[in-house]
Amino acid sequence: MKHEKAKNILPKHVIECIQQYIDGAYVYIPRKAEKRKAWGELTGVRAQLKIRNQNIYKSFLQGDSIAELSQRHYLTEQSIRRIIREEKKRL
Repeated sequence: MKHEKAKNILPKHVIECIQQYIDGAYVYIPRKAEKRKAWGELTGVRAQLKIRNQNIYKSFLQGDSIAELSQRHYLTEQSIRRIIREEKKRL
């Protein structure tokens, strides 16, 4: 998220109006709902996790144990079970 100086982008009367509520502090202005991006959409993390989870499920189907997958991917056994369960539902 990029920070902008209010005086560079907002009219003076808008700044004065905002200062009635908050003076000299940072304010986060959220994106419009229709322009929001899902978590991981911009960085590609979501796609990477999808591929990782598919690989975990394939390895499980090929005979790798939950304990082996847990150590290989640095996840708890409970997380591996959840991933397997979700991948099974998805297919």
